Amino acid sequence: MRKKGRIGSSLDDFLKEDGLYEEVTARALKRVIARQLGALMREEHLTKTMLAKRMQTSRAQLDRVLDPDNESVTLGTLTRAAHAVGRKLRLELV
Repeated sequence: MRKKGRIGSSLDDFLKEDGLYEEVTARALKRVIARQLGALMREEHLTKTMLAKRMQTSRAQLDRVLDPDNESVTLGTLTRAAHAVGRKLRLELV
């Protein structure tokens, strides 16, 4: 008779074994931030042009921030985007 509970390893363990954990985690974090920024823009009725102006950047740069698949955005840019919608960017090591 089998015990109830998990069988096998977790998804995190699988990704770590394949050396993909950091990449997948970073991609997921960027997607969450992009979606949160988009939602805040809708809540505050901000256009991309308005937000780019608040960030003192171009629309093209803002498009990269809002693109959930674009991982080339710097922490500085993400911080400016957060401040532009009245929020703080918080990252932590766990």
